[in-house]
Amino acid sequence: MIEWFEDLAVGMRFKGEPFLLSESEIKEFAAKYDPQPFHLDDEAAKTTMFKGLAASGWHTAAIAMRLAVAVRPFGPHPLIGLGVDGLRWLKPVRPGDKLRIEGEVVSVKRSETKPQGTVLVTWTLFDQNDEAVYTFTPIAFVPCRP
Repeated sequence: MIEWFEDLAVGMRFKGEPFLLSESEIKEFAAKYDPQPFHLDDEAAKTTMFKGLAASGWHTAAIAMRLAVAVRPFGPHPLIGLGVDGLRWLKPVRPGDKLRIEGEVVSVKRSETKPQGTVLVTWTLFDQNDEAVYTFTPIAFVPCRP
């Protein structure tokens, strides 16, 4: 079980539970935070590069974060980030998509001055066809064992 920075190693993998995205959730998020026609209006979305309703990329990012938090990759410690590398939207996310997340530890580095370490986990969000739709690598810190 992971409890501290020392329990993490490059190559460790994490998998999350699936999440089914509804049309109403897409439109609700878009209405509040990204009110563009291809996120809000089925007919208008058909005439865009997306050729249909698509979730906001920021909605996709928020779902990925929710799923990553649920995995609890740092045990009892929260996912606290110093930034994000490699954030990419790879494919539109649509109503009815069943999303799941996988992560892999790609870097661990203990601080020379603080009782913590920096951990990079590359997270990939997949749809029901096992196609990657989003990826990001948060720069997180995890406390060291006391």
